[in-house]
Amino acid sequence: MVDDSSSNGPRPGEEAPNADGDVASELAAAEHGIVEQRVAPEHFINRELSLLEFNRRVLAQALDESIPLLERLRFLTISSTNLDEFFEVRKASHQERLTLRSSSIGFDGRSTHQLLDDIALEAAELVREQYEVLNGILFPLLAAEGINVLKRQLWTSEQAAWINGFFGKEVEPILTPVGLDPSHPFPKILNKSLNFIVIIDGDDAFARDTGLGVVQVPRALPRLISLPPAVRGDELAFVLLSSVIHAHVETLFPGMRVVGCHQFRVTRNSELWVDDEEVENILEAIEGELPERKYAEAVRLEVAADCPEKVVRLLRQRFELDDADVYRVNGPVNVGRLEVLHGLVDRPDLKYPPLTPRIPRALARTEDPFAAIRERDILVHHPYESFAPVIDLVRRAASDPDVLAIKQTLYRTERNSAIVAALVAAARNGKQVVAVVELRARFDEAENIDLANQLQEVGAQVVYGIVGYKTHSKMTLIVRREPDGLVRYVHLGTGNYHARTARTYTDLGFLTADPRIAEDVHQVFHRLTGLGATRPLQLLLDAPFTLRQEMRRRIRLEAENARAGQPARIIAKMNALTEVNTIRALYDASAAGVQIDLIVRGACCVRPGVPGISENIRVRSVLGRFLEHSRLFYFEDGGRGAVFASSADWMSRNLYRRVETCFPILDPELKRRALEEDLLVYLGSHVAAWELQADGGHVRTGGDLDPQQEIMRRLGVLGEVSDEDPDLPPGEIRSLRPI
Repeated sequence: MVDDSSSNGPRPGEEAPNADGDVASELAAAEHGIVEQRVAPEHFINRELSLLEFNRRVLAQALDESIPLLERLRFLTISSTNLDEFFEVRKASHQERLTLRSSSIGFDGRSTHQLLDDIALEAAELVREQYEVLNGILFPLLAAEGINVLKRQLWTSEQAAWINGFFGKEVEPILTPVGLDPSHPFPKILNKSLNFIVIIDGDDAFARDTGLGVVQVPRALPRLISLPPAVRGDELAFVLLSSVIHAHVETLFPGMRVVGCHQFRVTRNSELWVDDEEVENILEAIEGELPERKYAEAVRLEVAADCPEKVVRLLRQRFELDDADVYRVNGPVNVGRLEVLHGLVDRPDLKYPPLTPRIPRALARTEDPFAAIRERDILVHHPYESFAPVIDLVRRAASDPDVLAIKQTLYRTERNSAIVAALVAAARNGKQVVAVVELRARFDEAENIDLANQLQEVGAQVVYGIVGYKTHSKMTLIVRREPDGLVRYVHLGTGNYHARTARTYTDLGFLTADPRIAEDVHQVFHRLTGLGATRPLQLLLDAPFTLRQEMRRRIRLEAENARAGQPARIIAKMNALTEVNTIRALYDASAAGVQIDLIVRGACCVRPGVPGISENIRVRSVLGRFLEHSRLFYFEDGGRGAVFASSADWMSRNLYRRVETCFPILDPELKRRALEEDLLVYLGSHVAAWELQADGGHVRTGGDLDPQQEIMRRLGVLGEVSDEDPDLPPGEIRSLRPI
């Protein structure tokens, strides 16, 4: 659930212009508003601390008794894996600044030293809470439901015998214990792998008495093992792999006495630094860098709570970490691995009920999606509406003899992707296929290299975007010969071409044959594949060119309208809001009297409720069954109502260092749908959400309406929707002017 930061920004030791956390800004002088001189560092919330606060909200879902039990466990594991990525990316970047002596002051006034100290305090408290929730709440609740994760001391003799056999057959042959001595130095420890430091007494076969050994656990081994019915009885029973190894560690050091055995895990910097100006082939450069990520600079050490201090000190020194980088844990060192329990346990009553996404009516009524799209624009709201029509459109284009070309950007997609398979088929069928593959989509680099190779093998034209910029936009362009000439069909989205995440992320997809948008998308593809000066676009906004300027212009326009006594309103929904100039523009609009509602899932640097600066800004965060991922922006626009959907958050990386697209929704009915389903439903006082406070913390709103549940109800994927149901939730949001 954590956002992926740009991995192709400044090189180590450098600062990107207007990067998140910098004081300097290329546009500040031109954009001073009426509150500019009064905005101080304390009026901004730190991005990293805001991200940790987001993970605290994720963890709070594990405490929510209204959520099914196995889903609560999943929220706990998500908070753990999110924290892993936070250390790998965010904390690592600041630690690297200290290493390179390039410490800076963020726009919230914190130095790099201060920030790392604050991160250590907040992260330590979050980790402590995670294990309290796991051991004190979730494990007992699971046991009450007949789902047991058994500690070693609770194994029966029959269970211990079965586990012993499992260890001998499935685990021990794969393990390679290492005794530490001059000829056996401390082994290289893989990023986030499970390891044991073993304290040994006695001489081995070669009369060595080193006192310490290390056992590395391959990732191929399952971290959670299900016991068979013969030894578990009627209830489900599981054992952790770490417990199995711990119970049998003496067999790995025969003839020796094991005095202590303690889990540990090291988290490493996972940034890939590729010098775009020096490499000749970006694919080869990234392929060469990927193995190094596994053994990069350490940023965190997790170790069992009972590990002796002298052993912790040895590990800490080995990985060149400070005391504040050590996290003693009371349980498995990787809580995220418990997520597999959700799939191993067949208990529908402890999970969310299944969702059957609907097919948009315009596409469900026809066998010809091209005719449906040409008739009128179509908006698809995932996951409530199926991603299948998008896949089907590309598949049909691949086999349609009248389709001449398919162009698509690919940022993230899954293994065995139906979209990629369709592009491969299209190339084999003689279509022109152009794929802009982003090789630096963090943690998906290897998969994207593989899909790029697949496409190249069948003759597709594969490019890797623009040097120095990630291609993050989501675009498909299909060129089709029809009786009246060539017609171009377009899909634009806020999410990736990834069928699995389309079932769990909320996103908007837009299908159109509007010649103006089609021409704009055509121009953006030309920029990505060719060379030439930028040409003005008709309807699309794009980063790094027009998107940030137009968003700020519209924010300023709302401020001007408010000062003139005209209706003024801004509603914006996104994953994160951290870009300093945009925040300053919002502060100026708030001071002018503009009512501003921000729906921000993750990091938000806006500090609401500051008198004279941000008292008209309200910030909400919604967490639920689905990951809120869509980006949608509404401006009152003098009563006309302007709605834009985008692939970009209001972050420096999106607005300055990525290729992004933002598209207007012009059809009045689709505007109404987007506004009601993806903005207004989140804003009523009766809605269950989190409100950002001036101190940077969040409090629950006290409402009981689950907005995601409400959207499912309205779209008919949960029961019947009555014709008498109101289009808008009750309360203050009815004051919005119709659009």
